[in-house]
Amino acid sequence: MTSTASPPLTPVDRDAAPAPPAAEGTPPGTRDRAAAWAELVRLPALFTVPGDTLAGVAAAGGRAGARTLLPIGSSLCLYAAGMVLNDWADRAEDAEERPHRPLPSGRIRPAAALTAACGLTGAGLLLAARAGRPALAVAAPLAATVWAYDLALKHTPAGPAAMAAARGLDLLMGAAAAGSAKAAVPSAALLGCHTLAVTTVSRRETTGGSAAAPLAALAATGALTRLVTHRRVRLPAGRRAAAAPGLPGSTPARGPRTTPGGAVTAALAAAYAATAARPYFHAALNPSPPLTQRAVGGGIRATVPLQAALAARSGATVMSLLIAALAPAGRLFARRRAMRKVSIT
Repeated sequence: MTSTASPPLTPVDRDAAPAPPAAEGTPPGTRDRAAAWAELVRLPALFTVPGDTLAGVAAAGGRAGARTLLPIGSSLCLYAAGMVLNDWADRAEDAEERPHRPLPSGRIRPAAALTAACGLTGAGLLLAARAGRPALAVAAPLAATVWAYDLALKHTPAGPAAMAAARGLDLLMGAAAAGSAKAAVPSAALLGCHTLAVTTVSRRETTGGSAAAPLAALAATGALTRLVTHRRVRLPAGRRAAAAPGLPGSTPARGPRTTPGGAVTAALAAAYAATAARPYFHAALNPSPPLTQRAVGGGIRATVPLQAALAARSGATVMSLLIAALAPAGRLFARRRAMRKVSIT
């Protein structure tokens, strides 16, 4: 899953900044180990994950509740497993190109990282099973996709498609837990297309030199924004009945503005476009590594408003605002000096 400047959720690998002073009574070794693991699992990027589940629940016509924590927990575990496995698989390459990362720097042992990836995967599948068989039926191929991407597909032409599939499956797991994965397929496809664009750009973030990928991502952002705001959506039965102006259960006229919270959907879609488009445009004009890295960072940050817009267009206005609130939380963690070198690649 995507997993991708000073803005939050940046993939830019910066030189490690001095760590903040340890809290009184906190052993330095404990603090350093915690910081290393937080860096390894891409802690700021984890705030892009719950929105997958919530957007899927919204598309299925469900409501967020205590049971929603199970698929959210599963998604977080599987995402973190993918991040840890990514660094384990790339440890030889990172020793030359990114020696400050937790594994090549020796702050975390490779065996411990692999054990953590296996444990997080198992925990993710267990939480999905507790959420119900439909959720587990989606979580299993999601976990397989994550491992296939990190161990075999990442550096192949199939890599971006695998990452897109992982994001789409993550959204579908939330919908399956709420009762209907089929209803969330359109939302999963839109989120997957966005992830495909971001991942394609990220393949050039260390070398730069190609304007084609940022231009394609810019075009995809425009198309996705239009689809989210103007595509005719058939609401889940419960929300369709609530939106009907006549008798309970009647169906309102279908159109681009018949869903509840149309203004919220438009605002969130605009936020998505604004977050992603500008860095893509700059990278297209000058495809240098720094601007390409910023483009990837912008694409990852744009995931949250896109998830929120997808929830809003499904009629879940409150849930969409809850998703949107995850963005400031991600920025808060990303601004911590120890987190400024977080990368998805």
